[in-house]
Amino acid sequence: MTLEIHDEGRTRLIVINRPAQRNAVDPATARRLFDAFMSFDADAAVDVAVLTGAQDTFCAGFDLKTAADGAARDWIAHVDIPDGWEDARTQPLPGPMGPSRLMLDKPVIAAIEGHAVAGGLELAAWCDLRVAADDAVFGVFCRRWGVPLIDGGTVRLPRIVGQGRANDMILTGRPVTAEEAATMGLIDRQVGTGLALQAALDLADSLSPFPQGCMRADHLSARLSPRDLAAAIRREWASVASFEQEGIRGAARFAAGAGRNGRFDSA
Repeated sequence: MTLEIHDEGRTRLIVINRPAQRNAVDPATARRLFDAFMSFDADAAVDVAVLTGAQDTFCAGFDLKTAADGAARDWIAHVDIPDGWEDARTQPLPGPMGPSRLMLDKPVIAAIEGHAVAGGLELAAWCDLRVAADDAVFGVFCRRWGVPLIDGGTVRLPRIVGQGRANDMILTGRPVTAEEAATMGLIDRQVGTGLALQAALDLADSLSPFPQGCMRADHLSARLSPRDLAAAIRREWASVASFEQEGIRGAARFAAGAGRNGRFDSA
């Protein structure tokens, strides 16, 4: 299974399980992630979710091999934003990476080991709290392949780290270490390598005893309004055109080995 789901007390643990692809998300996994988080938000038996990746990698983004061979084209068409979509909370829609357009009532914590890059960075930014290990690496690595940020990265990163730091990450595509990520506020907790999941589960456990109605109301109020989020994501989605123009060619270069062994050369 490309997704593992189980409950630990009142916490739901959701694990992306594609280690051979460094937990890159293909269309089938994206659909499962969307369904998993919709189910989590509706389940009264759990209060908090933790999202992580199997075998010491959070997520390397969208699986560019499926973009290169054309398998992702139907999925991108499927997640096209329909006319009339204007509320990210009451009109749930899947994004390319799965849950990235959702505004849930309950909090989600990312437990990050290794790389959280490209769409994986966008998934981490979608989460409400981020716990990262010392070996974590963040970055808009899709920059070199002509693949745009279309999962809320341009919307959420500036709100998390500020416009200047978001500009730096978005324009350069450079790697950001856990230490720098902590300094800029991209992560909320930094822990030793191998300890991110347990720290995230402990943090989740600390949230469940609170009166949930009050906590969720405050959490909703503190975020971008559902209508403003939908409008911002609609604006970002316009960049999907560049995926057709540049991204397919870049994905083909990546699939052919240009990104092998973490190489990150200029296009």
